[in-house]
Amino acid sequence: MTQNVPRTAVRRTLMSATDGGGAELRRRLLAEGDAGQQHQQQQPQGQESPKQPQQQQQQPPECATTENSDHVDSETETEERMPDEKYVDEMAKKLPQGTNKMPEVLGYVLSGLPDRWKNWVIRGIFTMIMISGFCLIIYGGPLALMVTALAVQVKCFQEIISIGYSVYRIHGLPWFRSLSWYFLLTSNYFFYGENLVDYFGVAVSRVDSLRFLVKYHRFLSFCLYCIGFVWFVLSLVKKYYMKQFSLFAWTHVALLIVVTQSYLIIQNIFEGLIWFIVPVSMIVCNDVMAYMFGFFFGRTPLIQLSPKKTWEGFIGGGFATVIFGLIASYFLCQFQFFVCPIEYSETEGRMIIECEPSYLFRPQEYSIALFGASKTITMYPFLLHSLSMSIFSSVIGPFGGFFASGFKRAFKIKDFGDMIPGHGGIMDRFDCQFLMATFVNVYISSFIRYASPQKLLNMVYNLKPEEQLQLFNQLKDSLEERNIINL
Repeated sequence: MTQNVPRTAVRRTLMSATDGGGAELRRRLLAEGDAGQQHQQQQPQGQESPKQPQQQQQQPPECATTENSDHVDSETETEERMPDEKYVDEMAKKLPQGTNKMPEVLGYVLSGLPDRWKNWVIRGIFTMIMISGFCLIIYGGPLALMVTALAVQVKCFQEIISIGYSVYRIHGLPWFRSLSWYFLLTSNYFFYGENLVDYFGVAVSRVDSLRFLVKYHRFLSFCLYCIGFVWFVLSLVKKYYMKQFSLFAWTHVALLIVVTQSYLIIQNIFEGLIWFIVPVSMIVCNDVMAYMFGFFFGRTPLIQLSPKKTWEGFIGGGFATVIFGLIASYFLCQFQFFVCPIEYSETEGRMIIECEPSYLFRPQEYSIALFGASKTITMYPFLLHSLSMSIFSSVIGPFGGFFASGFKRAFKIKDFGDMIPGHGGIMDRFDCQFLMATFVNVYISSFIRYASPQKLLNMVYNLKPEEQLQLFNQLKDSLEERNIINL
């Protein structure tokens, strides 16, 4: 039976669907409206639908249109929302999906394989390509890693925002994408500016044109955010308030997930490359090995959000991650390039990765009792911290992926994008990394971080000359009282 859709309501709704992607849907909805009108005309004269008089009696005249009312539950607005659900489903299907995407050459070569093995080969090839690229970026040093973190952050944000823009395009919401990118810009100005002030504040302050930006960085960041906030309020359109506030919240949640985590990643890099490389590699190892164990041995489903995830893959990936973490940590602890904090040298005028390794990266002797006998083993203390990180990446880390799976299921999509054949979008590969970055940053600040003389000097250099002299005299008096120096 053809659904009775008032043609005027359909046309009014379609006036707001101005994007090119909804043309086919608009034609179908118009056809439904025409069919419903013809069905009513074919009824015998004297025989009316019993529902029409009842609706006319119940509906007050002032609620017949939404132009003079903000009541969100009126019948007219309900009719306007009817095509919206269909449109959301249609647009979700048109979002780019990368799991089944592959280059034409590989598609031709692998055409004889079953889909299951074809996807396995594609995932394996591009996993090796990504690992090789990661090693090349590490070779480029800290600056290359920071630029990569920023690029990944922008791409992840774009994939998340594109989903919201695609499924809500029918409303023609004003300035949604422009506001989203503006808030991304202001957030990066604040967070990356904080890093710049913390680690390079002295060098930047010596440039007269930049001294003002360093001194009032937080105030300027707040002013920029207020401009975006006022812009959003001025862009509000009656009848779309709920959608606009939903997308405003959407943007800020995306900023919280993506920008804040990338800021923590940069801080981890400055603590020493090992605090970045080892956790990232653990997540990669856990993801790869969980897939391998699940592919060959998976039988028992793990969670409904991801039906393909199995207990066999979860447990196998966990054990493999612990072993890999210990091996990788032992290897990296032997090189200053990986263990030294990244600091700006005032005398040399550049970033340096040279230091006397802390006790974490010097072999220590530990006595353990086994079967009543005491044995002494020598190892790097960092391996104990590596064990904590590997357990977190194996047990809690995958829940970042489950969270992303729930998000994708809510919008009936399989991937965030199609940039990486066999894998999906960038966000599909970094959903667990963000949670891991937060854990590592909290772990360092809680159990590892110690006072850095270089950071203290940076703060001293930012003081006025008379303030520096006052600090010097107070410090000298304190050292003399404790017999540390005799002047």
